[in-house]
Amino acid sequence: MPVSPSPSEAEILAFQAICDGFYPPDAVDAPIDTQRRFYDALCARFDQPSPAGLRREEGAVGAVPIRRYHPANVRGPALVLYLHGGGFVVGSLDSHDAICAELADRTGREVVAVAYRLAPEHVWPAGFEDCRAVLESLLQEERPLVLAGDSAGGNLAAGLAISARDRGLTGICGQALIYPGLGGDLVSGSYAEMAQAPGLTTADVRYYREILKAPEDLPAAMPLRAPSFAGLPPAYITAAHFDPLRDDARLYAGRLAADGVDVTFREEPQMVHAWLRARHMSPGAKAGFSALCEGLAALCQRGEAGGA
Repeated sequence: MPVSPSPSEAEILAFQAICDGFYPPDAVDAPIDTQRRFYDALCARFDQPSPAGLRREEGAVGAVPIRRYHPANVRGPALVLYLHGGGFVVGSLDSHDAICAELADRTGREVVAVAYRLAPEHVWPAGFEDCRAVLESLLQEERPLVLAGDSAGGNLAAGLAISARDRGLTGICGQALIYPGLGGDLVSGSYAEMAQAPGLTTADVRYYREILKAPEDLPAAMPLRAPSFAGLPPAYITAAHFDPLRDDARLYAGRLAADGVDVTFREEPQMVHAWLRARHMSPGAKAGFSALCEGLAALCQRGEAGGA
């Protein structure tokens, strides 16, 4: 059995121990309802008080529930469309509520979260179509929009950016991808080096792909498979070093840059997958979250100034 790679920061190790207590390393072997119960309890453990003055607004686009986060101090008209992680299997509006609230508060922009349909009840392209419907509805507001998401949500955000470019949609001014899964080969690079990383293994990634049943040759589902990255929105991409998905983010940032897209790439040297939840207990996660908020705000500002 290979030795699990592990960070040295004490606080992130303590964070991972807490996570393992709620969502055990073999959680993907449990029934789907149990996995969701584990995940909901884990997310609730790291919940935070709502930022002062922030207002939530429940709504829907057709049958797709959404939640809007209105910060107390609005610093610009841009919207952030946030797509939650969870392997396309777990996660909800509530699981990422505190994260979305803090992003709205820290950036001074409205954040819109989406409760897209989950696998295995709803395989590809159900969740993607839900997110696309919300995106198209928000673009009708004629405000600059940044696509954002973590893990599976990062995949959806990147896929939506590619789909929108290919369909000639305008109004997307940026994409913020947080430890995204983008369709890497599962056998080389970080998928081999970090196969037994804490929090997410390469076997877990394979499980989530198999349960989603997305076409492996479709760029909207596997963004690294796109034949060209030219014309995509500017990007802020952050990866965790101790994460099998790390090289998906690295490769995607490199391919965007090679095709002329403005990219900021940041790799968190002590972080594990899902470090966003550790932002209030880990110095590394706190620094990464601050950098993310700054990068997200910069994309919003660029769009508000008319940049692309």
